[in-house]
Amino acid sequence: MARSLWTGSISFGLVNIPVRIFPAIREHDVHFHQIAPDGSRVHNQRVSGKSGKVVEYQDLRKGYETSKGKYVVFEPDELERLAPAATKTIEIEDFVPLEQIDPISFERTYHLTPAGTEATKAYALLAAVMEDRQRIGIGRIVIRERQHLAAVRPFGKGLALSTLLFADEVVPQSDVPDVPSRKPTLSTREKQLAAQIVDSLATDWDPKRYRDDYERQLRKVIRAKQQGKQLEPQEEAPTAQVIDLMDALRASLEGGSGGARPNRSPRKQAKKQTAKKRAAKRTTKRPAKRRAGAKPRASRRSA
Repeated sequence: MARSLWTGSISFGLVNIPVRIFPAIREHDVHFHQIAPDGSRVHNQRVSGKSGKVVEYQDLRKGYETSKGKYVVFEPDELERLAPAATKTIEIEDFVPLEQIDPISFERTYHLTPAGTEATKAYALLAAVMEDRQRIGIGRIVIRERQHLAAVRPFGKGLALSTLLFADEVVPQSDVPDVPSRKPTLSTREKQLAAQIVDSLATDWDPKRYRDDYERQLRKVIRAKQQGKQLEPQEEAPTAQVIDLMDALRASLEGGSGGARPNRSPRKQAKKQTAKKRAAKRTTKRPAKRRAGAKPRASRRSA
């Protein structure tokens, strides 16, 4: 059972809706510990850079480095006074079209639920109106002493809240080297071939189609090592060769990436190809055997 991370309310106009926030992400990363040569776990300690002595947690202070080796030091109560007010209200400031927000701005997503049966109707009303108007609500929320920009939007049978990056947190492309300053000239034939590849791979979004193969393989290896099995060396992936763009497009259509759906296992692809070959053999008509001594029939054209 998921535990609520935040309890408060959403307000728009004079409407106030009590809500609760639950995590919408279940991470399954494999976490490793540092191990010493004797097989014991290595623990990190907080050590003074001057004396080399261990510093207890309660004696630590936070500091902002103004120049090398120079810090402005803060006491815990000083930072607490500067922290944003832990308001329990998400006040919707604007309703904007979802498609106008680039995915680069989205940070983390949570489930929003009504807090109590009396809030259910207002909660459903907000979700229905935003669905009809194709708009999402933009407001602010304080989570763990940090203020976030937040997007409240319809999701499934309810609402979701996604924290957003502020505009100055997104690195503009002008600050990134090697981003083309202008679009190169593309031929009509290049566009047609690329469009054929895209069309051959076009499908509806189904998140269940995609799995973390590396994480699954890693856990399999962990189980094998736990049982004392020896691991076979993995072959290195071949280095991609730089080839002519048109050659790459044609090769993709003739039997490369354009002909196979992503994430389809090689075993299934091999079975499909074998089935096609067998079907072709069955449908191919064999020439009739000629009796010994029989003369070949003349073709109609030679008559």
